[in-house]
Amino acid sequence: MSYQGYYELEREPFSNAPDARFYYNSEQHSQALLRLMYAVDSNKGLAVLVGGVGTGKTTLARRMLDNLPEDRYESSLLVMVHSGITPEWILTRIAMQLGVRTPAGDRLKLLKQLYTRLLEIEAEGRRAVVLIDEAQMLQSRELMEEFRGLLNLEVPGKKLLNIVFFGLPELEDSLALDEPLAQRVAVKVQLKSMTVGTTTSYIKHRLHVAGAKRLLYDNEVIHLIHRYAGGIPRLINTICDNCLFEAYLCRMKRIDSRIAHSVAGDLGLLQQPVSDLPQGKVEDELTEIESMLDRLERK
Repeated sequence: MSYQGYYELEREPFSNAPDARFYYNSEQHSQALLRLMYAVDSNKGLAVLVGGVGTGKTTLARRMLDNLPEDRYESSLLVMVHSGITPEWILTRIAMQLGVRTPAGDRLKLLKQLYTRLLEIEAEGRRAVVLIDEAQMLQSRELMEEFRGLLNLEVPGKKLLNIVFFGLPELEDSLALDEPLAQRVAVKVQLKSMTVGTTTSYIKHRLHVAGAKRLLYDNEVIHLIHRYAGGIPRLINTICDNCLFEAYLCRMKRIDSRIAHSVAGDLGLLQQPVSDLPQGKVEDELTEIESMLDRLERK
């Protein structure tokens, strides 16, 4: 059972599965990508992007990889799937991703192989770039020291390898395990949650890519979705998807506030954190929320 046919959509608009067609180039993401590309093109060595859960770090990492053409870069994207990764695994994997065909089992020999390969890439007029997603999983000093060692692979006046970390705020703790590495961060970018204006544009963009012929959401609903999701893209997708499905079951042509409120309740999102609100506005925000919910209850 699907709502796509009912709303005349060509594809699912709010899936959280990676899909380059739905990439929304917000001002924040555009600026972040520009800064990270600057770090790489200027051979800064180490750049870091941090953001909360669901703010689009992985999406941006994949976008950056797509912006590194093979004729100018030798690049790879590694995803850290657990915290049990060893320095030996990291070194071997990076060597393989950058083109070392038969990595040696001995660390010193492997480093020599990698250095030789980096010199080849440099001679070709290209830059070597390694993107590390979920970098907060790198939770040992030994791993941080390994990356510091990789950044030491250079020729006079130029680094041979650029590394970009993408991770949760806990990545800062991992970097702090090796102070010399933390001091080498040349560019640092932080992703924040979306504003209500960006959320509106984001929803419209995804609906357009999906082939929607109209907005499908009442204007006040988008404000509700932004509030319930806290401006986090992944949660926005989840709420919007559930709203479409629930409205489809009710055979509604547009999503109204009652549907959004019901979905937020089912997802456990009615209790919104207020710690991030400016001082003095918390009480006003709570009053507004209570008033809005009261109006919804009376409908």
